[in-house]
Amino acid sequence: MHSPSRSVQAPIKSSLIDPDGGKLVDLVIPESERASRVLEAQALPKVSLSKIDFEWVHVISEGWASPLKGFMREDEYLQSLHFNSLRMKDGSVVNMSLPIVLAIDDETKERIGSSTNVGLVGPNGDLIAILRSIEIYKHNKEERIARTWGTTAPGLPYVEEVITSAGNWLIGGDLEVLEPIKYNDGLDNYRLSPQQLRKEFDSRQADAVFAFQLRNPVHNGHALLMNDTRRRLLEMGYKNPILLLHPLGGFTKADDVPLDVRMEQHSKVLEDGILDPETTIVAIFPSPMHYAGPTEVQWHAKARINAGANFYIVGRDPAGMGHPTENRDLYDPDHGKKVLSMAPGLEKLNILPFRVAAYDTVHKKMAFFDPSRAKEFLFISGTKMRNFAKTGENPPDGFMCPGGWKVLVNYYESLQTEEGSQQPAVLSA
Repeated sequence: MHSPSRSVQAPIKSSLIDPDGGKLVDLVIPESERASRVLEAQALPKVSLSKIDFEWVHVISEGWASPLKGFMREDEYLQSLHFNSLRMKDGSVVNMSLPIVLAIDDETKERIGSSTNVGLVGPNGDLIAILRSIEIYKHNKEERIARTWGTTAPGLPYVEEVITSAGNWLIGGDLEVLEPIKYNDGLDNYRLSPQQLRKEFDSRQADAVFAFQLRNPVHNGHALLMNDTRRRLLEMGYKNPILLLHPLGGFTKADDVPLDVRMEQHSKVLEDGILDPETTIVAIFPSPMHYAGPTEVQWHAKARINAGANFYIVGRDPAGMGHPTENRDLYDPDHGKKVLSMAPGLEKLNILPFRVAAYDTVHKKMAFFDPSRAKEFLFISGTKMRNFAKTGENPPDGFMCPGGWKVLVNYYESLQTEEGSQQPAVLSA
């Protein structure tokens, strides 16, 4: 992976790792062709997108799911569902562990009739894309849920939000997106596409890029993992490893901290110097969250290959959650990292499994867990952290940088104020 020592300083390219399929997919129509495509789209039968469908259009359009060029047709869907991968025409295999599909109901299917193309309408009523050479096939929800999550227990967040109420048909086809996807929520400057990230790694002359996926605020245990990874890469001989701190920006479950609060908290972590802004890029990964454990962690890793990362940090229970109806983890906490190191199509990505970090009550800081003095470590889960913030109780010193902690406390205070103001007034007799 290293080039020989450079007597002539050649520019370092972030093509440290090729995108899946060899070429990054970009499905946004060039500006010169937009007007004619919009006219065409206006005349087509329409399919309305939910907020989460819209997030998937964003993901596909920028090439996060390369080589996928649209919502899956049936043969791609079956490969994804049963093999967690897609076989390319040349016989090579790329990882694709989550079906990326668009559901429609009977009425929409009727309305499409024999049309081969449809227009996609965003949640705000805007025309956002054309889906070409469509294929409509049955949406067997129970099989999809069972194979993706390994359970059909009630209470799986993505299932309840997206699949239960979805139509009985899936529509696949090639996507042409009319203009770059924007959310106009003040965070679009963080939404760097895989192409933009690769350019940024080039401009920083990265010779290694290591990605960290997260959906929670960054505490000092996370920072320990990331800083230690950089140290390990330097020891391996890399000169300029760059961290891609890559919070998930699509759908998350109701009790997760919202994206805008997390982004504010992440920027405090950089401001407070817990992570070095010179060697860290913070960007939003636009994917929705499934909470599907070892199945989903493959998607998280695969998408980062397309963004140019050649190292991927994996910790305990990635993409996991508590069982929705029983008092236990839904997945084995170690299976995510085991699956990643064996997954078809991820061979070119270097997986960096990590020791568990916990709060060391003796040294008053986050440290790698030492089993020989297990009683001196305190495990602070995301739930426990949220409860601290909700009740205004401070976590132990050294758990999180003060600036970042204040952001969380302010968020939960504002929630309580909001809830208070929504209480119905009680009329006295």
